[in-house]
Amino acid sequence: MAILSKEEAKSILEKVIGFSTADECEANLNGNVGGNIRYARNTVTTSGMESNTQLVVQAAFGKKVGTATVNEFDEDSLKKVVQRAEELAKLAPENPEYMGVLEQQTYQESKTFVQNTADITPEYRAEVAAASIKPAKENDITAAGFFNDGYGFSAMMNSKGLFAYNKSSNMEFTVTMRTNDGTGSGWVTRDFNDVAKFDAEEASQVAIKKSLLSKEPRAIEPGKYTVILEPAASSGLIRNMVFNMGARGADEGRSFLSKKGESGKNRLGEKLFDERVNIYVDPLHPDVPSNTWAGDGQAIKKMDMVKDGVVENLFYSRFWAKEKGVDPIPFPGAYIMAGGTATTEEMIKDTKKGILVTRTWYIRTVDPQTLLYTGLTRDGTFYIEDGEIKYPLKNFRFNESPVIMLNNLEALGKQYRVDGNLIPVMKIRDFTFSSLSDAI
Repeated sequence: MAILSKEEAKSILEKVIGFSTADECEANLNGNVGGNIRYARNTVTTSGMESNTQLVVQAAFGKKVGTATVNEFDEDSLKKVVQRAEELAKLAPENPEYMGVLEQQTYQESKTFVQNTADITPEYRAEVAAASIKPAKENDITAAGFFNDGYGFSAMMNSKGLFAYNKSSNMEFTVTMRTNDGTGSGWVTRDFNDVAKFDAEEASQVAIKKSLLSKEPRAIEPGKYTVILEPAASSGLIRNMVFNMGARGADEGRSFLSKKGESGKNRLGEKLFDERVNIYVDPLHPDVPSNTWAGDGQAIKKMDMVKDGVVENLFYSRFWAKEKGVDPIPFPGAYIMAGGTATTEEMIKDTKKGILVTRTWYIRTVDPQTLLYTGLTRDGTFYIEDGEIKYPLKNFRFNESPVIMLNNLEALGKQYRVDGNLIPVMKIRDFTFSSLSDAI
């Protein structure tokens, strides 16, 4: 029962809403089917499939709200979950920020579902693993990877007549390649809605090449360097910045977008980045399609967050929008950062001296008000001189803010999809490496 059609989901949700005696009722119905394969030390370790469907019912009496969950869908179970939500609501204290349910919204249709991905078989997953393991063995390398795929649906309905439905599919792949002498490591990630865009052999070869190139790395002094950040190296920093663009945090003085010395004001409309920085939301983008409605039923539409370096919009919850007398803007499912046409290789050729970073990880906040983060490079860090990679480097710890980083922009390259977002290769000057790391 995991995947329900629009009509099937609507039928169940209508029953749920019909059973409610609360002032307001909202129900969310979600289902998914997924499979995976994991391998390590050049051997498959686990594989499997899962299927699940879940109903979440929220009942409200005034501003008193209760929630209950069930994964059984016979009529008695539906009645019981509604009753439980209502019982909990009556016991709950009032939520002063509860905004009530929305009336019907208008939604665009995004092509988030591709049948190719839904049709993935266990045999296909085994072929993905083989496409990594076989060339790894041939190159005296050990592979450890994970491939998972899934498809599902989400639907919601409330007592004011709102109904929304979306069907989606996705696949994700990561693999780490370690040289058997223990000195080199390469890594790659891929994710798509349409598995036809995925090439396991190509992706594995990228990681193998990085692994072999990174053998016997050298140490150089930490400091400020020109860097070429592959998309997986900057994605965590950019993602953290985008999802910190909420108006409330800025207005309350807790954000990098708070206006210093002016309580209750934010930096909307100010130029905070290089004029080449453009970040926007577009749920209909063919390369990163996403749901066109948020969890509370608000419609998500194409919108600029940063345009020509200027902060164009902030995210507003319905409560905070009402407090400020503006329209609400929901958080999106994905973001897009505009780029250029140059490949990583072309950007390397245009670099006199610098460092290529494949990936960053273990990113943690140092100062939320300046958006300063710390983290580590990993799985392929290289020294560039006169347009060529000269030798591999030992990994670094970095201390950097994406705000400063996007003001030190030298060039933007081709966009790549990482974690459902589109991010370009970036060349940044004066990127701060604070110390060395002995980890490979």
